[in-house]
Amino acid sequence: MRYAIGVEYDGGGFRGWQRLSKPGEPDEATVQGVLETALSSVADARIDTVCAGRTDAGVHAQCQVAHFDSEAGRDLRAWTLGATTRLPPAVSVTWCRPVADDFSARFSAVARRYRYRILNRRVRPALARQWLSWHWRPLQAEAMHHAAQALIGEHDFGAFRSAECEATHGRRELQRIAVDRDGDVVTIDVQANAFLHHMVRNIVGSLLEVGAGARPGDWIAELLASRDRRLAGPTAPASGLVFVGPLYPAMHGLPAEVSLD
Repeated sequence: MRYAIGVEYDGGGFRGWQRLSKPGEPDEATVQGVLETALSSVADARIDTVCAGRTDAGVHAQCQVAHFDSEAGRDLRAWTLGATTRLPPAVSVTWCRPVADDFSARFSAVARRYRYRILNRRVRPALARQWLSWHWRPLQAEAMHHAAQALIGEHDFGAFRSAECEATHGRRELQRIAVDRDGDVVTIDVQANAFLHHMVRNIVGSLLEVGAGARPGDWIAELLASRDRRLAGPTAPASGLVFVGPLYPAMHGLPAEVSLD
């Protein structure tokens, strides 16, 4: 039987989502590693997972979605609470749902959402510092938002992909991007059908140049057209980035937080 689960984690102490060891071998350095160990303990058999979107070292997730197959006779409460009690404090399984055998946490998703938060003040943060990036130069959120709209649509995002990106091509559909300020915190919300390696953090790094007045607003459109990563801004720190979660068609019967209306 196939199950889908929602996973919440603080990525600060992990080397990313993707398991580093061979399947079935212990791996406490990654989210996938500790999750599969916990699920395998509940099932009393090896469990392998597939996620909606791999996150890098230091990146957090509000609702990562993963699927796995198991014939173990466990109820949904056992998969959620049983797995969570076996996980380190930085990881929780928040829900579990049975799904069709052809459901894929990765390929059934029609969109993925990220949020990047920046504390914008002269002094670095002491509280909640693991959830925030910090930028001391004053930022103009409205200018960042306006410049970012040039990214909406289907484009080759080569200017915003890392050199280590393994994707076969750079074309992605960016569906929404918004930049807002609430007091000292600037938030960047991004939604796309899929993302390239470091794509969000590289977009943020370039938008920071616009927000600080170091670059004009139309520079973002120029970068996009160039497809040249060497011309873009630096990669923003991982600490401010949260994978909000994927989105799936309602027919899959998943919780509202990951389902389209």
